[in-house]
Amino acid sequence: KKKLKISGRELLSVPIQVFGLEQLQVLEMSPERESCLRYRMELLPQEISQLRNLTCLYLDSNNLKKIPAEIGTLSCLERLTLSNNSLSSLPAEMGALQRLQSLHLANNSLTELPEPLCQLRSLTFLDVSDNKIDTIPSSIRHLEKLETLLLLFNSLESLPEDVCLLRNLHTLWLGNNCLRSLPAAFGELVNLDWGYNYCSCNFEGNPLGSPPPEVCSRGPEGIRDYFSSLRRI
Repeated sequence: KKKLKISGRELLSVPIQVFGLEQLQVLEMSPERESCLRYRMELLPQEISQLRNLTCLYLDSNNLKKIPAEIGTLSCLERLTLSNNSLSSLPAEMGALQRLQSLHLANNSLTELPEPLCQLRSLTFLDVSDNKIDTIPSSIRHLEKLETLLLLFNSLESLPEDVCLLRNLHTLWLGNNCLRSLPAAFGELVNLDWGYNYCSCNFEGNPLGSPPPEVCSRGPEGIRDYFSSLRRI
């Protein structure tokens, strides 16, 4: 089999037989679409490294507290979902997942966006909503292919100018943070679909003063004009 879904009323661990399925490509151990199930898996075993052909690994809505360093050996991995767990950190070895395109980390206890994640050059989707992240490293500029970045419900007080280098961004959610200002080059993110707040770029729930919300609502041209006027003063 190349695809396997494991389910149970209260899943606590990965059956050891799974790690003998060397040709497995998709492994799903998430109850997210089955509300009657309650999973309590706290640990992803190191033996996950034996599944070298995995392209998709679904682990949402468990009780994971730690991801083993061996996750970095899954060189074929393209999609990894870890939302709704109890993660406070991620192993540096995740930076080796150079084929990873989609990473879901929403609703954990992360306090920072780990530097290794900013080396994932193939990443097009990154969701770190509803954590406790208060800073975004400038190395985020390396995510050249990133199209979707979800940062809502965190503790961000500012964004690095390097965010404005992510010219392939189509969706950027910044709502419900602590942002008081935006980078001066923010208006250069012209590929955002500025006409649809909930599908592209929204700032709701932030104490924005520079530029004020009414300027942001005008889209990139309004933001560029605002910062241009400040430079003339």
